[in-house]
Amino acid sequence: MSAPVDPPRQGLFRIHREGCCAVRLAFDQWSFRLTPARLVLIAVTAAGLTVLAFRLLLGLGGSVPGLGLVTHLNDDWPWGLWITRDLCGVALAGGGYGTALMLYVLGNGKLKPIARATLLSSLIGYILVVISLLIEIGRYWNFWRPAVNWGYESILFEVFICVSLYTIVQTLKLCEVITEKVFCMFHRFFVTIMPFLLILGIVLPTLHQSSLGALYLMMDEKLHPLWFSSYIFIFFLLSSFFVGPAMIAVESVLAYFAYKRLAPLPVLKMLAKIGGWMMVVYLVLKFADLYGHGKLHLIFDGSYESIAFLIEIGIGIILPLCIVFTSLVNYRAWIVVYGFLTAFGVVMNRTNVIMIGMSREAGSSYFPSGMEIVLTIGLVTGGILVYMFLCENFNILGAYEKVGEKTESASDSAS
Repeated sequence: MSAPVDPPRQGLFRIHREGCCAVRLAFDQWSFRLTPARLVLIAVTAAGLTVLAFRLLLGLGGSVPGLGLVTHLNDDWPWGLWITRDLCGVALAGGGYGTALMLYVLGNGKLKPIARATLLSSLIGYILVVISLLIEIGRYWNFWRPAVNWGYESILFEVFICVSLYTIVQTLKLCEVITEKVFCMFHRFFVTIMPFLLILGIVLPTLHQSSLGALYLMMDEKLHPLWFSSYIFIFFLLSSFFVGPAMIAVESVLAYFAYKRLAPLPVLKMLAKIGGWMMVVYLVLKFADLYGHGKLHLIFDGSYESIAFLIEIGIGIILPLCIVFTSLVNYRAWIVVYGFLTAFGVVMNRTNVIMIGMSREAGSSYFPSGMEIVLTIGLVTGGILVYMFLCENFNILGAYEKVGEKTESASDSAS
């Protein structure tokens, strides 16, 4: 007869061995699994935080002995890698409002299994954007001033207000999940205010997603004609919507490899097709705009801008559409490929608008410093670690299928 197992002691830090290469750290009701891959993520995040300290202490133009300049930003290039990451981050985090729109407004209950995971990834994306914006501001200690000195006619002011409010709204929405485990006395309150938060969570993103594109309406003489358009704000809004389903497919990979959980295949297929139709609308409007303004010939003029545009459209739009509207969409692996290709296309679009499309008129060259790159990657890896910690301690992936628990369709097994 085996000896009785003592119940876990509250408040005691514990280490449990899991397999040959993993351990689980536990303290009271909290735990986190450590693997070699996660240790790499922690190391990269630590390097990013170190660069962050240098940036805050030395400024944007500061120099670290042996490491060089903190950034390569200058008067010709005040917006570089970090603002590109911001615009990409805002777009890629768009899955939250798109899913909320389809689930709660259009009443598509099939999306419930992915709602919490999508909310969490969207919130982390916006928090990283807010942190990155704070890093980019020369005098970061003045970040609070727009909240009291309102610039009514400024597009950036509208973006600041909407992004800030949306981040707060997403945080409050996640509190419904958090209070299922801790501070349970507030759970009923967050459930009660959820309809109001859902309305704000749908309205606010549509405002700042389009406004980020509207920033470039004043740059008609600087931005290359392949990307400048009087409808650029519509293109930004549409792309932020169709990249949402793609990012859900990408995030499902993390859930699988980290927790052996699968997002329901029918949900991924449905989202991919919805995203695909939005991509069709985007593509038609984009080429109609180029044709209407006599710019179609620029696509094949052999310039580096035309090559970048063809990569953006070919890899980021055409190839995903070939997956979505063929039988390939029945396979989970191909849906994931569609997600990565679509996300790449949106990242390429924002990079083209901010950097490649502006380089000819900038008057000088720009390439991010090593510390800019390290800090950017460190923020992303930090976000991944936070996502995994919350998934392991709260009911985020509870509606996902465990691998081996439920038999998938034949097509899914073939993938």
